[in-house]
Amino acid sequence: MSENQDTKQKRLVVLGGGESGVGAAILGKARGMDVFLSDSGHIAPRYADELKAHGIPFEEGGHTETLILNADEVVKSPGIPPTAPLMVKVAERGIPVISEIEFGGRYTDARMVCITGSNGKTTTTMLIYHILRKAGLNVGLAGNVGRSLARQVAEEPHDVYVVELSSFQLENMYDFRANIAVLLNITPDHLDRYDYKMENYVRAKFRILQNQQPTDAFIFWEDDPVIRRQLERVATEARMYPFAEHFEDGAAAWVSDSDELVIETPVESFEMPRAALALPGLHNLFNSMAACLSACLLDIRREDIRNALSDFEGVSHRLEPAGEVDGVRWINDSKATNVNSCWYALESMPESKSTVLILGGKDKGNDYSEILPLVRRKVKAIVAMGLHNEKILEFFGNEGIEIADTHTLADAVAACRRLAQAGDTVLLSPCCASFDLFKSYEDRGDRFKAAVAALKK
Repeated sequence: MSENQDTKQKRLVVLGGGESGVGAAILGKARGMDVFLSDSGHIAPRYADELKAHGIPFEEGGHTETLILNADEVVKSPGIPPTAPLMVKVAERGIPVISEIEFGGRYTDARMVCITGSNGKTTTTMLIYHILRKAGLNVGLAGNVGRSLARQVAEEPHDVYVVELSSFQLENMYDFRANIAVLLNITPDHLDRYDYKMENYVRAKFRILQNQQPTDAFIFWEDDPVIRRQLERVATEARMYPFAEHFEDGAAAWVSDSDELVIETPVESFEMPRAALALPGLHNLFNSMAACLSACLLDIRREDIRNALSDFEGVSHRLEPAGEVDGVRWINDSKATNVNSCWYALESMPESKSTVLILGGKDKGNDYSEILPLVRRKVKAIVAMGLHNEKILEFFGNEGIEIADTHTLADAVAACRRLAQAGDTVLLSPCCASFDLFKSYEDRGDRFKAAVAALKK
């Protein structure tokens, strides 16, 4: 390498002007790089103001290729697929592309607790963060929740980070190392991103194991068939800590015959009544096991773990109580954007045909047969809410369950009002993405809660 090349200021291009992109830009600037940020859409005013305050040039409403294709490295928003025309050109130039998590991880020696899975990621991430905060650790929250990891590394470094990772983020992570890796489950999701090949999606999830060392930990659901099959093909140096609903050989967490949550590791033994867990349902039992194991491996005191597991208040848009009107419970589970998430929500509903289920949105290749047995046992009516409900109407049309075909939130809520009686539960657990009628699942959930609140007036 020539002297000029060696001393040349590194040019970092950031694609995407949301929290992760702006965080990466701030860190790049702090590390002395020539940073440019580009967003094809609109950058929120607060982020634009931040970029100006840090002296970081940016553009919005489109990409200027000449300002991007001269990059030494690109930090890409997870939402941009590698098949996007600009990304194809970046690849043709041989420009390295990394995620914001990969970039932030380069500049910290903090311990990383990383969580992925098709369902339960956010709840488990928030629960681990809650435990560690209550225990007094200097801990940051990053990834799909919290503030950008890169931003925190630049402005507010922590000793430990709890990081929620999607498959999209894992795609562009190479040298990043999870000290504790949590893999909750793998069910079909985002297959349109992976050429509709499950194996591609599975491989993306398993990237959470790359670079782990013998001193690291891998926590996973023992009974997930997809995980078990992939573990036969993938080697890891990390210590393995599987969890299961009931005791199995090798399990590190399970529920005993006396309904006690049991944790058994080489260095820790821990028991807690399942009834004392703040979060109900089988899915939350698994989330609590994964969180508890993570905390034990970080040497958190048992009493701190028990207290945190008992008083955790849950996550917005995941089985979130939205209110009670005329004796009817309304539950916001807008975060259930795939069939398996809806399965877990239905599993926690009463064992009677007293649930009015709201389904619909942008279908991601859903197979509703997974929830059919629970629908038959627990659902009295289905309200289809979306621009294109044909698939839902066809699948459930012969089940003897009343179905309302609605195309707006207002009409869906009105149908639920008509179908639900005192003692029933209205469950928004759509199985689908929100983008046909809403900006995001958060927008869908917030507007649902507002509609329920309006019923009380």
